Amino acid sequence: MSYGIYIGRAHTADGLPYLAGYGDEPSSHWLEIIPAASHAPEATITVGVTPAALMPGLLSEIPQAASTFRHMRVSYSHYLGVPCPLTNGGLNEYGVAVRDIWSTSSERLIAMTPKDQTGPNYSDLARIVLERARTAREGVQIIGDLIASHGYSTYGGNSHIIADGNEAWVVIEFAGGRRLWVAERLGDHSIRVSRPGYIGQIPAEPDEDFLFPQHFISTAIDLGWYDPAAGVFDVNAVYGDGKGRWEGQAWIEAEMQSRAARPEKLGLEDIVWAIATEKLTGDTAGYGQIVPLTEPDFPEQRMMWHAAIGPVAAPLTPVFLGMDEVPPAYRQHRHLTEGESGRFLDRRKEAKSPEVVSRIPQGIESADGAVYQFRKLMHLAFQDGEALLPEIYSHWRDLEALIRADLPETLRASGLLSAAGERGLACRLLSDFSTRWMERSLDDCDALARAAYVRLRVRGGLNMTTSPLSPAQIW
Repeated sequence: MSYGIYIGRAHTADGLPYLAGYGDEPSSHWLEIIPAASHAPEATITVGVTPAALMPGLLSEIPQAASTFRHMRVSYSHYLGVPCPLTNGGLNEYGVAVRDIWSTSSERLIAMTPKDQTGPNYSDLARIVLERARTAREGVQIIGDLIASHGYSTYGGNSHIIADGNEAWVVIEFAGGRRLWVAERLGDHSIRVSRPGYIGQIPAEPDEDFLFPQHFISTAIDLGWYDPAAGVFDVNAVYGDGKGRWEGQAWIEAEMQSRAARPEKLGLEDIVWAIATEKLTGDTAGYGQIVPLTEPDFPEQRMMWHAAIGPVAAPLTPVFLGMDEVPPAYRQHRHLTEGESGRFLDRRKEAKSPEVVSRIPQGIESADGAVYQFRKLMHLAFQDGEALLPEIYSHWRDLEALIRADLPETLRASGLLSAAGERGLACRLLSDFSTRWMERSLDDCDALARAAYVRLRVRGGLNMTTSPLSPAQIW
């Protein structure tokens, strides 16, 4: 289902807008940095879903762009039969950030979706925007053009938040095979939560704040779902689930509005809380992200705060676009990767059955796995929500405070190096900084987990039933 929150610059202490959230998928997650690339004029990419998907369709080829941008993203290996690897978004070299969030279409649209649907799926759209968009508005236009030209392969409806330093857009793509989509602009004074993504009333024609294809409203009229005499067109009521804002959305938006009303406004620690609080974040939250939508000295300084699992039990540490590579512990491992349970890090059967050889490099699998280790710590903490969970939560927030104190000097030093023509050294400094904190947090995780296990074991607190313990969540 996933979770996204956009906060406009008018509400933040540092005057920056932010895009944050996490992804809800039951599979492996890994961090990757994708370099810029050039492509031949005839190059294509494969998009869509297969007949094996929950809502079946056909894969197709669409033209690749002449060049694609450097970006970083979190990828994962499974969701409802959609071909992997999948992504919910990330951040590119132009400062365009993307978050993908489920948004169910109406049952009527889902029922009319063709079984041979074609066109980009939700992950294809997120990836393509990261690869091609220089602004958030351009990202919306790219999605609209792709759907108009190639269709859209749905699993029941979806949405994206696309943001840059000037504005953000909520974009909803609908099931039904009618090439329906709509986008709403968010600005400096917005605090907007998507879970699911929703848009309410829209004008009769596209304008600066709302974008949609010309047939968007007329399709509803033709189907008998909307009478123009009734007045305003409510997107959620006509094409969505009809519920408007869900309870969890209303709660967290109100909490953040209340904090933003303070004289000090919202700091990064408040945004961390919004995606780390145990009322919202548990085992289903596969990872956490916060993107400060900055305009840095050079593009490689663009960064996102990344947590290997839901930050209720893990720290958010900075990852820079200029890093040469992601530390091995945070890359793709076999843990929870779809299909790996039937493969081996062994070539003995390769000649007859090449598919049984693991797709994960042996050197990576030899390293520690951040997702597994932090998830283990989370489940230890959840077995003692009164004592262990608050201790572990506080430890990570204290570590993040140390990183925030250390970060400005590193950014200044890397900026000076870049200005002096030493961009390679500047990127190395950023990479060393990020790697140091990511590795330190993993060391802390190991120490905390060993101590937590001993404490639970000694007092008989290890939960050996098949009923997991976890905090009560509002969604």
